[in-house]
Amino acid sequence: MKQDGKVDQIPIALVTGATSGIGKAVAIELTERGYKVYGTGRMPPQPGKTDEHGIVFLAMDVLSETSVTEGIGRILEKEHQLDVLIACAGMGIAGSVEDTSISDADLQMRTNFLGTVLVVKTCLPIMRQQKHGKIVIIGSLAGRIGMPYQAFYSSSKFALEGFTESLRHEVKPFGIDVCIVEPGDFNTGFTAARKKFGISGSPYSKAFLRTISIQEHDETHGAAPSIAARAVAGILEKKNMPLRLVVGPVFQKFAAGLKRIIPAKLFELLYKIYYRL
Repeated sequence: MKQDGKVDQIPIALVTGATSGIGKAVAIELTERGYKVYGTGRMPPQPGKTDEHGIVFLAMDVLSETSVTEGIGRILEKEHQLDVLIACAGMGIAGSVEDTSISDADLQMRTNFLGTVLVVKTCLPIMRQQKHGKIVIIGSLAGRIGMPYQAFYSSSKFALEGFTESLRHEVKPFGIDVCIVEPGDFNTGFTAARKKFGISGSPYSKAFLRTISIQEHDETHGAAPSIAARAVAGILEKKNMPLRLVVGPVFQKFAAGLKRIIPAKLFELLYKIYYRL
């Protein structure tokens, strides 16, 4: 990456949520492509040390402004630049709207949406002063198609869609490019880590268990996260990144496209059939 006519420098990348799943796969892929990668997590292995893949791990909680500011400050202090941000940190909850407490819904939104916003806002002054930078936000197809019994997860990802669209316009004049990647189902630890509500004693429990079993079957039989990682690394190599990139099973990509062209009533009917609603 050339900067102001100087000799090429090793690009510095920050990957949040790099301790597992797609975030970990992206961090590994970028190190293999010559990036120096700082990966974050709330409880990373050996913070401050470099792992076997060449990733330098930092402890960072995206819910804490102090944690985010200090973590990114350490990168800047050591590297004096930050070329790429991959915002992947997130979590998921499932259950009916009625069975989900406001506090759990709030945590979902603060982690996936406001946590991402906080990291992005902290990186922007650095990239703006450099006059270059690339930001990839890891959204979800659930941010394009509302998932039954995952209303708050979908809401957090829908919010990232609007955020990305707005942000792109604001930062483009400063040489900063922004893209949202929308993964479908991938086989990661995300499924097992999901917190569920209303499994027993709820009027929604029978339908919820039927629907979540289909969703989790699709996830555990999904693609390897390395596929998503290669897609993310690929768009970073483009001079101008697309606004959106869908990655995942072909039928899920097809469904996302289909929603845009068929009547909403028909799409909803197909969706109900698939999830046995």
